[in-house]
Amino acid sequence: MRILIVSDTHGRHGNLDRALEEAGEIDVFIHLGDVEGGEEYIDAVVECEKHMVRGNNDFFTDLPREEEFYLDKYKVFITHGHAYYVSLDPEYIFEEGQARKADIVMYGHTHRPFFEQKNGITVLNPGSLSFPRQEGRKGSYMLMEIAPDGAVTYDQRYLR
Repeated sequence: MRILIVSDTHGRHGNLDRALEEAGEIDVFIHLGDVEGGEEYIDAVVECEKHMVRGNNDFFTDLPREEEFYLDKYKVFITHGHAYYVSLDPEYIFEEGQARKADIVMYGHTHRPFFEQKNGITVLNPGSLSFPRQEGRKGSYMLMEIAPDGAVTYDQRYLR
């Protein structure tokens, strides 16, 4: 199973299109907020299972604030992250993941990639496709793969 994880597109679709092209065939698409009106566009161009949450800039949307679901045997919790103070410290989102008994926690908001595994939980942020803030300032996304034996790999990618 191939999962494309993006965040913070802010209504700009050019880099999203590039990420979709670079990722190739995917089974699941996850957007971690700040879609800013791009929901209809994403629904039109992404033809697989989709999970999207609202961000702090998604004022006029019906997207949920957060969501829990399973990818294979892994319980996933997704949120934009601003309500968990991720800009200050990822510790709050780790604690929320533990409280929800999640295996994987995904968030956006900071526009910076992040990946850490501890206490049996993987916490990740793919960064921003439209307004990256990390050194080099390249739009970023993450490709996650779950092998038939259940092994998970994560590949942080930057737009070429």
